[in-house]
Amino acid sequence: MLSDIEIAQKNRMDPITAVAAKIGITADQLELYGMYKAKLTMEELRTLQAKACDPSVRGKLILVTAITPTPAGEGKSTVSIGLGDGLRRIGRKSVIALREPSLGPCFGIKGGACGGGYAQIVPMEDINLHFTGDIHAISIANNLIAALVDNHIQQGNELEIDPRTITWKRCVDLNDRELRNIVAGLGGKADGTPREDHFCISVASEIMAIVCLSRTIRELKERIGNIVIGQNYNREPVKFARLECVGAVAALLKDALRPNLVQTLEKTPAFVHGGPFANIAHGCNSINATLSALACSDYVVTEAGFAADLGAEKFCDIKCRAAGIAPSAAVIVATIRALKMHGGVAKTDLARPDTGALAKGFDNLAVHIENMKKYGVPPVVAVNRFVSDTEEEIRLLEDMCARFGTKAVVCEGWEKGGRGAEELAETVADICDKGKADFHYLYPLEMPLKEKIETIAVNIYRAGKVVFEASALKKLDLYTAQGYGNLPVCIAKTQNSISHDKSLYGAPKGYDFPVRDVQLYSGAGFVVVFAGDIMTMPGLPKRPAALDIDVDDNGVISGLF
Repeated sequence: MLSDIEIAQKNRMDPITAVAAKIGITADQLELYGMYKAKLTMEELRTLQAKACDPSVRGKLILVTAITPTPAGEGKSTVSIGLGDGLRRIGRKSVIALREPSLGPCFGIKGGACGGGYAQIVPMEDINLHFTGDIHAISIANNLIAALVDNHIQQGNELEIDPRTITWKRCVDLNDRELRNIVAGLGGKADGTPREDHFCISVASEIMAIVCLSRTIRELKERIGNIVIGQNYNREPVKFARLECVGAVAALLKDALRPNLVQTLEKTPAFVHGGPFANIAHGCNSINATLSALACSDYVVTEAGFAADLGAEKFCDIKCRAAGIAPSAAVIVATIRALKMHGGVAKTDLARPDTGALAKGFDNLAVHIENMKKYGVPPVVAVNRFVSDTEEEIRLLEDMCARFGTKAVVCEGWEKGGRGAEELAETVADICDKGKADFHYLYPLEMPLKEKIETIAVNIYRAGKVVFEASALKKLDLYTAQGYGNLPVCIAKTQNSISHDKSLYGAPKGYDFPVRDVQLYSGAGFVVVFAGDIMTMPGLPKRPAALDIDVDDNGVISGLF
């Protein structure tokens, strides 16, 4: 059996200009990064943005989400790509819009984010490793802000910034736990002001969120200027604009703002742009990529990170609000293996038939079905099939979904590509065409920040109540007093449970949801809420994926998945 990377390397790609031509984009509207990758020109991006504002032209948006992830695997990206190919196979003009992979998971435990089997985007190695340099640009822009802040303090501190209050973190796109908490500025007077400092992973940085939520360079600069970097000695917030260096930071990001175009193994166009994690950031690809896709297709398949309690909630309450878009349908990816794991089966025993565990584990899927319905988005369950799945288990899952008023469709995109997702494509297209969605947000922006957090925790996470640290409540009151009370909230919590506790599988409910801290992302336009022991800088596992990755003398990479 071929590995994912071997399947991708055997595929013969079309020139990206030919792929772009399928959706009406000509060669002179692209900036080529070799033969198989391209960015839209700024002029073409503006054209597509304008088209996407016209409801008569804009395509229908399909959100792909999932059950709570387990070590058994779910395959959300694989289903997204297979569905995009499947729509093309049934005669529907589709485009895919996905996030860029982060190097942290590629060398860590999760691997890449290009799908799998015969449902992949290519060139897989390029996309997973460096792609067009967007995340590198974001990292450097983020760290330029940090350097400029520290330099301002070193050179006389005209703004009287209190070094103890600096909230801006440096970043790197790797899992490096040693950098979570550091002391900077050691050595002597010429080496800076000694202070506690921190790193986050680049995909959790506010600059990543700003790039993903900005349409134009003008908006990008406005958001960068609105970043609150800390307080002065009078305890007043200091915005980055006061350092008068916004233009320099934006100059590093001018190309990163433009979406990237690639293709699937079956030559379906795919915009891949922006990479915020959904457990510690807002978890969606860029607004520009989604608008571009909506402007040049009838159906857009996009995804939000992890499950419907994380990425899908943030997609609806943050991204859709910022972009003025709404999904017409949702696809919830599930595997029988993962549901059995939620039902208490050990990973080593998942190949054994167990309808009892499947029925118990269905409670997790039921929560995510209910979550999407709370937004008025009709869901379909995509059963990502494994060879160990029995017909009895598949029928039981279909019956349980039917009793919940939702159709379950077996998807075999990993094995068969778009051909294995045709039934799913027919089902989703039918929902979109019938206009069954009645999209609405979970909370109004006028709701107080504390109540927004409680609304998400109780309605989406099924918590009994929210327990706030006193310091977190104090910050929420401060943000409200400063005029930020109308921002949405972005909750950072474990992806491995609906709750804050990664050990709680299935569908926990009625528990206390602990909020230990909050952080204002005034440039991005939301308040980040930290629950449980979640970290914005992940660490590597005992056996990182980096141990398996290699490259030969011809530059051919192996071991990437």
